[in-house]
Amino acid sequence: SAIAGASAFAPTLSGLPRSSLQAKLRHGNSAAAFSGHSLLPSGRPGRAHLGLSNLRASTAEAGASVDYDTVEISNVRNCAIIAHVDHGKTTLVDKMLDACSESSDVDDGGDRAMDSMDLERERGITIMSKVTSMTWKGVKLNIVDTPGHADFGGEVERVMSIVDGVCLLVDATEGPMAQTKFVLMKALARGIKPLVVINKVDRDTTRVEDVETEVFDLMVNLGATDEQLDYSTIYASGRNGFATTEWPGKPTDNMNDLLDCVVQTIPKPTVLDRPEFSMVVTMIEYDSFLGRICTGRITSGEVKQGDTIQCMDQSSKKLESGRCSKIMARKGTGKVEMQSARAGDIVQVCGLAKATVGHTIAGMDVTEALDAPAIDPPTLCMTFCPNDSPLAGKDKKSTKLTSQMIKERLFTECENNIGITVNPSEDRSEAYDVMGRGELQLGILLENMRREGFEIGVCPPRVLFQKDSKGSKLEPIEEVVVEVDDEFSGPVIAKLSERKGVMTDMRPSAENGRTRITLEVPTRGLLGYRSIFFTDTRGSGILTRAFKGFEPYKGDLENIRKGVLVSMRSGDTSLYSLGKLQARGELFVGSGVEVYPGMIIGEHSRDNDLEVNPIEAKQLTNMRAAGSDDKINLPPPRTFSLEEIIPYMQPDEMVEVTPTTMRLRKANLDGKKKK
Repeated sequence: SAIAGASAFAPTLSGLPRSSLQAKLRHGNSAAAFSGHSLLPSGRPGRAHLGLSNLRASTAEAGASVDYDTVEISNVRNCAIIAHVDHGKTTLVDKMLDACSESSDVDDGGDRAMDSMDLERERGITIMSKVTSMTWKGVKLNIVDTPGHADFGGEVERVMSIVDGVCLLVDATEGPMAQTKFVLMKALARGIKPLVVINKVDRDTTRVEDVETEVFDLMVNLGATDEQLDYSTIYASGRNGFATTEWPGKPTDNMNDLLDCVVQTIPKPTVLDRPEFSMVVTMIEYDSFLGRICTGRITSGEVKQGDTIQCMDQSSKKLESGRCSKIMARKGTGKVEMQSARAGDIVQVCGLAKATVGHTIAGMDVTEALDAPAIDPPTLCMTFCPNDSPLAGKDKKSTKLTSQMIKERLFTECENNIGITVNPSEDRSEAYDVMGRGELQLGILLENMRREGFEIGVCPPRVLFQKDSKGSKLEPIEEVVVEVDDEFSGPVIAKLSERKGVMTDMRPSAENGRTRITLEVPTRGLLGYRSIFFTDTRGSGILTRAFKGFEPYKGDLENIRKGVLVSMRSGDTSLYSLGKLQARGELFVGSGVEVYPGMIIGEHSRDNDLEVNPIEAKQLTNMRAAGSDDKINLPPPRTFSLEEIIPYMQPDEMVEVTPTTMRLRKANLDGKKKK
């Protein structure tokens, strides 16, 4: 039906120039175009007229409290906030909490209440999906905040199974981006009709009309049905805390229109018509007092505190049984304890020790597990092993060094994070293959582990290939969107073409003097490219990517990195020796740094590796010559972040990660064996 719906619109929209399409979408005067009425000619679906003028209520009505224990299913709305990275999802949730008079205070006094992890607050991104709730005009709103990076796409996919509607945020300047297409495709595939929120309309560079057209075109291209194309649009500014049904004709100073629209357009939850309790675990967390806390949407029946419940895996095998010790729901940034919960609500259940993501929690009479959402396969694999370098264990903050500790931590992560898969390595003893969506996701895992005191050896990432029915090799392809100054578009296209990229679109950006380029590039071609991209664009470029699918193998890549400088001695580096070596290439270490044979201390200026002596000291004599004692000017060494050093590695290299440092090294430290 999705394909039929798209084909019905294709003849009408195809072949029209942009100006004609906009005119077709916006019949009548420009003021009516933003009034919330249908933008298409009569008889064709467009954005629904909500009649929100009748929805406005008094402050007392808006603040009507809801008893979480007795709330009816008709007064529950489950909604996910989905968007491309940095389009304002978490900030918008903050303002929705404020509008509903829910607490959104955070420990450090900052904003983004939903970003609870230290790394999320440091980097300004959402890594893990989180659910909260609020009440608006007697309705309980369960809101799920999702990540925007493509590497965390698994978080978005699993959230789709517990919500009945989505708010699709689109930046009023950038328009739909690569991850916008990915998350919208997942929502449409589940039959969800989105509520489109065009955010950041207060900026000077907004192009609201063009963005509306691009969103509609994207939905048609993704095969949206007639009903899904009958979506509603809200214009908002999350930072300034306002949302309106008309822009710029009807500015407001609150989020009431958005909350009213959520209540009106998102359907009530669909449930199984049976009395027995059952739910699929979507998220888990751990509490030192309560134990494992399982979050999910109740699919059928009712559960009360003290009920006997069981856990089943996806094959309907019973894993354990126990007593439901506590039922909770998140409210604002806190939690509310409940005595009972009904089908359709998103709650947290305690009392089971083995339940994990994808498992079914149900009453004792249920014998068949519920279907868990299917997740796209991982595209990258890295091998984690204990650190075996000469400097292993010398970091004062290292507390976890053994393979058993690494194994337990990785399998715990595998339970919590549906996008991560862990298997014992076939190539190395006491090592584990960790599979995920991208180097950012695996880098976040490594960063968390090093902060917990782990010391790990990490092998370079490798792409996971598949085979089709004929046995041909398939590789993961990503859709890449770059936005650069016009003068840098040539080098960017050339570099990505060398990496087997194919350009599919090129058009002027919303900002003058900038170009937006869309390409399809193999995942292996993007490894290590981000730092090269920012160098080529002098830090002014924007690069985003999203997983597209598996396609036939594009061929081998040429060598895209130069050789390295490898230490051949143990000791502390000397300024005298490094001064002589800087002509050989770019250094990664400064003076006074402890090194060992096989450790990589720099990048060679040529394609081959070069063994060097970085610890040579100047011989002390009483002979003097003119200019021999000139001061050595050593440039600052090149430093890597965790996400940069991971794709930099070559197959014969690895990196040792400790709580305070990272060192590149050869995988085989014995030079004779290597030769």
